[in-house]
Amino acid sequence: MTEDDVALAGALADAAGDAIRPFYRARFTIETKPDQSPVTQADRASESAIRAILAKLRPDDGVIGEEYGADRPDAPRVWVIDPIDGTRAFLAGRPLFGTLIALLEEGRPVLGVIDQPIARDRWLGAAGVPTTLNGAVAHSRACATLAQAHLATTGPTYFVGEDGVAFERLRREARDTLWGGDCHNYGLLASGHLDLVVEAGLKLYDYAALVPVVEGAGGRMTDWQGRPLDASSDGRVIAAGNSALIETTVAALA
Repeated sequence: MTEDDVALAGALADAAGDAIRPFYRARFTIETKPDQSPVTQADRASESAIRAILAKLRPDDGVIGEEYGADRPDAPRVWVIDPIDGTRAFLAGRPLFGTLIALLEEGRPVLGVIDQPIARDRWLGAAGVPTTLNGAVAHSRACATLAQAHLATTGPTYFVGEDGVAFERLRREARDTLWGGDCHNYGLLASGHLDLVVEAGLKLYDYAALVPVVEGAGGRMTDWQGRPLDASSDGRVIAAGNSALIETTVAALA
């Protein structure tokens, strides 16, 4: 990863935001994908804008996107795109969705952007440097116990079977639970407004960009067993503003 990659990630987010904003709270086509999740013209326009730039400037890098699949996914460097994380929020006119852009090197996330194109909040994380929110350094907060932790997750329907039982056990130990928020929760955690985010059923494009943002702000992200996240992770994730929360969260989920 280079400084040019960081600058490029910002340019990709700019292009995605320009593609999304004309559709916000407007009339547009909505379709339902085979997994029953919604997809819109805005999702596709955003990913197309990002892919066009990468094709021109990084033709040898791989690309994995939610809407248009994978090109060269085995390349040493792969850009991972979720053009609108939180499409349901977008459909409802809530500015809690975001564009997620990550760069993986040898399967590990080294660069990530969470961009909210309506509020124009942009968290940028890169390995070895502090995370920023709109250019200012972001810091997670030092909550050390579940009993004090403000926990967030997108919604209960994402926890299936035993995962739901495990999450309810964790939720009873936390101070309180905030529902909804999608990727926005991870930005808020990086900025010290939440302490813990726990989710299940995520795809690579849902979590890859979050890891550098959270960890560059002083937090930590793992799977439910406490292992680092990479391209082979199973989609069950923990994000903690204080790494001390990881062990107790893993224990509660187990």
